[in-house]
Parts: sequence; structure tokens; C-alpha cells
Amino acid sequence: MDQLKGKKILIAVTGGIAAYKIPELTRLFIKAGCDVQVALTENAVRFVQPLTLETLTHHPVLMDDFILLDEGGIPHIEATAWCDILIVAPATGNVIGKAAAGIADDIVSTLLLAASRKPVLFAPAMNSRMYLNPVVKRNIALLREMGYHFIGPDEGEMACGEEGIGRLSDLTCIVEKVKDIFTVKDLQDLTILISAGPTQEPIDPVRFITNRSSGKMGYAIANAAKRRGGRVILVSGPTRLSVPKEGITLIRVKTALDMEREILEHFPYSDIVIMAAAVADYRTDKPFPQKLKKSDKSFKLELVRNPDILQALGTQKTHQILVGFAAETEKFEKNAIQKIKDKNLDLIVVNDVSQPDAGFEVDTNRIMLIDRFNKIRKFPLQSKEDAADTILDKILKIKRKVAG
Repeated sequence: MDQLKGKKILIAVTGGIAAYKIPELTRLFIKAGCDVQVALTENAVRFVQPLTLETLTHHPVLMDDFILLDEGGIPHIEATAWCDILIVAPATGNVIGKAAAGIADDIVSTLLLAASRKPVLFAPAMNSRMYLNPVVKRNIALLREMGYHFIGPDEGEMACGEEGIGRLSDLTCIVEKVKDIFTVKDLQDLTILISAGPTQEPIDPVRFITNRSSGKMGYAIANAAKRRGGRVILVSGPTRLSVPKEGITLIRVKTALDMEREILEHFPYSDIVIMAAAVADYRTDKPFPQKLKKSDKSFKLELVRNPDILQALGTQKTHQILVGFAAETEKFEKNAIQKIKDKNLDLIVVNDVSQPDAGFEVDTNRIMLIDRFNKIRKFPLQSKEDAADTILDKILKIKRKVAG
């Protein structure tokens, strides 16, 4: 499930100001279990020191293509034979133009020419006017057509003080893109509808009823489904999480009624529906129009039931694989099996939210999967990212079994 563990990453750094971020990008790949080597152009050395990168990677930094390696190997040949992917970051307009024209006159452009059998990812970073130059746009379009991968750039304030498109993509997004490149696209042509996060039911203009859901599990499933080639629609309650700009349609909602409306709208066109959101069971029927004052020692708040979105989906489903979540503190199997029957589910994901490492607001989970055929499997503690792939693997097995 871990797409990056053991991968050999070759990062080619060119002479853009964003080169100062490369030590942190290197650290992220190493933390993910990768073996990393770095190559620097002559101008890149002006922004980042080779010693820093050699200390992080435990590999010599490649800078001069005319100095043979210890055993007589040629740097650009040996390095591209060694790596699983070549990442050019930051990718200046200059190196993009060289790659498009097949020019090889420094260590990075020579690596690009030699990496013809390996995936190559460009992460452009330059001033907006340079990025939007028709020549640069043409070169990028040509490289995309030839099968090269691109990520970004992002919009925002740049080193020159101008605002616009041209910033190096967020480093975690670059790592996510590399995971995407290495992931088998077994969800290709499928639409996956996912709910995530809590809902907020207003009491007055400043107070609301909610729960502790962070949305991390639902977002992890959305990211994993996107990596695996699915068309992902993520309906999310209020969270602080972000998703990649490409590949996921994010619909933000607040209340259970908002979520019901969006889910029911997209449900008929979905192939897989995963209801990971923690939807509030109750709401105030008529929120107070003004902020409540502390005039009394107590007051009564009348609540009404929110619609059961999952049960509604179970009655309407035709071809969809429907997945529910059960956040439980006791009688896990009994409660979950009953929920499968009552709501016509194909799979339920059970969480013991009483555990500090597997409940809300943490990055790990202990899940139990129970399918419509009463097959039960418990999984040990794993990251929510790995748990997301575990859930998607099971969904695909059910889908194949149902299809016969």
C-alpha cells in the first residue's frame, strides 16, 4: 500500500529561488521511506549548498557531468539507471525549454535526456510573466504530449514581490503527485462519492452543535481514490484539511441538510459511495435569530432528528456499492451487523473511537471491516492513508463479487 517505500528518487535542482525549499522536499521523501539523490546545476548551487543535501541523503550531489564516478561510471547514465523517477524542482523556463528541444548541456538537462525510460515530473517555478509566455506554455504542452508529468505551479506572492501564478507547488502536493504516478489505476472510469468531516447545526449566530470528527479518514480515502484513478466527489463538512487542486471535486457544506442535498444530487451518477462523515443526529428546529445571553441559569434547547442520509441511500441504491462507517465504543460487531441490514450496506467500517490512537483527530486508525456477506476482518493500527487503501481494496473485491 505504501507507494513510496523503497523508491529511488532523483531530484534535479535548477537555478530558481525556490531551490531553497529542496532540502525540505528531500526530507519529506526520506521520511516516506525513499532513497534520495540530488543533482544541482551551477546556478542552483547559488541557492542551496551541496553539503546540506549530501548530509540529508548520504549520497554525493551530482554537479559535474564530466567527472566520472568512483567506479568509472558516467553520472547521467548511472543516476538515471538507478532512480525510479526523476523530479525537476524547481523547473525553470530554461530547463523546460531545453527538455522540449532535446538540448543537454549541463548535469540536469543531460539527466533529462538519459531518463527516457523513467517517469519524469516537472515542478515549474518562475515569475508569472515567464510562465505565461506562449513559448513556455508551448514547451510544457509539448512535454505533456510526450508523456512527461507536471505539477503546478501555484498562485500567490513570489520572491520578486509580484502576485500571480508561478510559485513552486506545495511540497506535500509534490510528494502526493509522485505517489499518484506510482499507483495502479484500478479505479479508472469509476465515480466515487465520499462524505467527510462533521456537520455544524446552528443554535444561534455564534453557537452550534457538532462533534469531534476532523475529516482525516474521509480525506485520506478521497486522496487514495484519486491516486487510483477514480473521479472523486468529496462532500465535506467544516474542516481545516485541504485536498489536491486536481482530481478531486470538493463540495463544502455545513449542516446535515446541506450534506443530504449534495449527496442525494450526486448519488445516482456514482459507482461507489463512502459515507465517512460524522453527521449530527439532531439539530435545533428553529435556531435563535440573535445571540443567546446569559440571563438565566439554564434554558431548554429542543432538538429534532436530522435525516438519516445513509438509510435513504440504502433504499435508493441500484448499481452503487454503498459503504457506511460506525464509530462505536461497545458491542462493535453486533451494532455494525445490524447497521448493514437496516441500511442495506455492502460494507461497514467500524472504528473503536474510545482508543486514543484510533479515534477522532489522529492520523492512525484501527478498523474492522464487515461486508454484506458477513465476512469480518480486523486490522492492526495503521495510518489513515494505509487504512484508506485497505478500504478501497475491499470495495473492489465486493464490486467484482457482486458483478459475478
